[in-house]
Amino acid sequence: MLANPRIMHAQVAACIPGAPDTERVLWRLDADNAHRPMLFVLTRSRPDWSHLIEAAGWPYADGEHATVREYAPLLKRLAVGKEFAFRLTASPVQNAKRPEKATKAQNEKITDGRHRGFRIGHRTASAQLGWLISRTARLGFEIPSARTDPAIADITDDAAVPALDVRLIARQRRSFPKSSQRHHVVIHTASFEGRLRVTDPVLLERALLEGIGPSKAYGCGLLTLAPLPGGH
Repeated sequence: MLANPRIMHAQVAACIPGAPDTERVLWRLDADNAHRPMLFVLTRSRPDWSHLIEAAGWPYADGEHATVREYAPLLKRLAVGKEFAFRLTASPVQNAKRPEKATKAQNEKITDGRHRGFRIGHRTASAQLGWLISRTARLGFEIPSARTDPAIADITDDAAVPALDVRLIARQRRSFPKSSQRHHVVIHTASFEGRLRVTDPVLLERALLEGIGPSKAYGCGLLTLAPLPGGH
């Protein structure tokens, strides 16, 4: 499950009542502690995690294995100017008419004219950060300036640009088999952590419920919020 996001998605979907296609499920795996990864899942209907605990956990061990909480109280707290700590694992991409290093399959599509463009993953840290920052307005929030980091010189006019309160805490290239071993899915993921300020509660609620960016079935797109240290 940890090695193949497609298998993890299937395991998560198996814990949702009814047909898996009746609702969009967002999930994210946080592995800050490699010995105790944490799985976060957002569902419309109430899940039952017994199946997943039996498959990957210690069903008879002491302690809490899973916690299910209502999401409405958090959504009601969204208001213009409110600040939260946030975390997001996403798949930053760009659209290109022709990849710089096209694969065999991509070259075949280019040759026979079966493509309108390709979705190419951003591979550098700066491009991945830029991808997120360029989308914050349409997602209903802004990233304030860092309280401690020094300003960065803008090479275009030599002005000092305040560093934003966001960090890229993990980057991965994930490659795993799709429905058959012959075809692989390749995605580039980036995990962001920082502080955000609400600018449009309606847009932010939509981003929280619908996810951000592509590859949502593979553990990308779930934005989570938490109180800032000190209760601000």
